[in-house]
Amino acid sequence: MVRLRAARLTARARLTLLQTALVLAAGAALTGLTYLLMRRHTFFTHLDRSGTDPSGTPPPTPTAVDLQAFANRVQTATLSALLPQAGLALIVVTALAAVLGWVVAGRVLGPIRVISSTARRLSAENLTERVPVTSPADELSALAGTVNDMLDRIQRGLFERDRVLDSQRLFTANAAHELRTPLTTARTAIDVTLDGHPSRAELLAMAGDVRGSVEHMQRVLDGLLLLARSQAGLAAREPVDLAAVAAAALDAAGARAAAAGVAVRSELRPAQVSGEPVLLERMIGNLVDNAVRYNVAGGRLVVDTGTAGGRAILRISNTGRPVPPGEAETLLEPFVHGQGTRVRTDGLGLGLSIVRAVTLAHRGRIAVAARTGGGLDITIDFPQNPVTKDARSQDIDSLQEMVLP
Repeated sequence: MVRLRAARLTARARLTLLQTALVLAAGAALTGLTYLLMRRHTFFTHLDRSGTDPSGTPPPTPTAVDLQAFANRVQTATLSALLPQAGLALIVVTALAAVLGWVVAGRVLGPIRVISSTARRLSAENLTERVPVTSPADELSALAGTVNDMLDRIQRGLFERDRVLDSQRLFTANAAHELRTPLTTARTAIDVTLDGHPSRAELLAMAGDVRGSVEHMQRVLDGLLLLARSQAGLAAREPVDLAAVAAAALDAAGARAAAAGVAVRSELRPAQVSGEPVLLERMIGNLVDNAVRYNVAGGRLVVDTGTAGGRAILRISNTGRPVPPGEAETLLEPFVHGQGTRVRTDGLGLGLSIVRAVTLAHRGRIAVAARTGGGLDITIDFPQNPVTKDARSQDIDSLQEMVLP
């Protein structure tokens, strides 16, 4: 029963009891020590023989036994008077210590009560309130600062969680729509063709439509798999020269660029990075492919590589339709072709989102800017000497920024 009651005591009451007990113990020890010292102390008496009794006869000389008995009586009387007085003083001091301990404990625990009440008021819907930081700087102000830092991280984490969940829902809806379109096309071609007695030519036309739909779905799925792979982190790193990769991508797109009337100019200086060659090849291939696909007849495509400030830099600039400045960054989101929304074109809308995911997986930075007169200017830079970590820890800081956006 005593233990249960003790467990219900507040921290202020426990601190008060502790301080009072310490004062009581110290006072009792001081009183006991004083009593023992008084017992060990030898009492001396002084015999004054100058006085006389009324008859004029000098008082008799006391014997040693009488003097010792008298000293013992004085010591006993002194010790008897010491204990009650010391006990009374100890009670007064203990009571005063209890009052002062209660007041001091309340002042010391005041900031903690504020922190506790603030924490109780907080919820997932209200994380804007912060614990007041007292001065001067001490352990309690450090505790308040730590709690505020924790609340800041929680608030940022919840905001990022909501943003990622919204992006995932949008990504899922867009991916489902992108896959549903070719499925609907194939289903319609089959239903229309088989409604009756189709000829060989009609069956061949239906097969072509179905084949085209399947190829479209395969491209979408390949893009999604590559996007997921780039977000999962790098399994291994190898030295890669961005200049060589860009040269290969330009060679592969040379025929398409010539057919579209796009003039290609490049200045490829060595730009060594450490990364996964397949992902970097796909990243630069997507950039070149987009620059050619969304260019204009008689337009230009400029590709530069090099190094600056200890970072490898890739820049791709192309002419094209005018892009509003605020819309350029939205093109990095999946299934966005323009105007910040899904627009049906001959592309999949995954090219630049894959570029961003690969960039972040390699701890790089990407900047997309709309060019005056139309087109985009995309600059990507990578650290030339990244810190080597395992595949999971290496990319953990980038996961929240990756696409899904």
